[in-house]
Amino acid sequence: QVQLVESGGGPAQAGGSLRLSCAASGSISTINTMGWYRQIPGKQRELVAQNTNDASGGSTDYADSVKGRFTISRDNTKNAVYLQMNSLQPEDTAIYYCNAKKRVGRIVVGNNYWGQGTQVTVSS
Repeated sequence: QVQLVESGGGPAQAGGSLRLSCAASGSISTINTMGWYRQIPGKQRELVAQNTNDASGGSTDYADSVKGRFTISRDNTKNAVYLQMNSLQPEDTAIYYCNAKKRVGRIVVGNNYWGQGTQVTVSS
């Protein structure tokens, strides 16, 4: 099992910035991908950004809506992932969830782990 603990989030003004942090513990060797999803009530959870470490050098994916504004980073020494969110817009308002899993190519292998979620609210 992998446990994920998030921090950060909260209110922000449009055009402002926030930084989310997520620390993983437990069976870290079973995951190679860490990232962030978000969910608005009544809508499906969607990928925001994720980073995969693998033998081919790894990869990073971003949702089109956040490209150029959000940056994902990882600190493997701390088993942590961060999401720097700049130029925030009201439509970024959602609950943000940390996610960890193992991917082989685009296939998820094994369990999908989730944090408890942290609210981000952007006002205009």
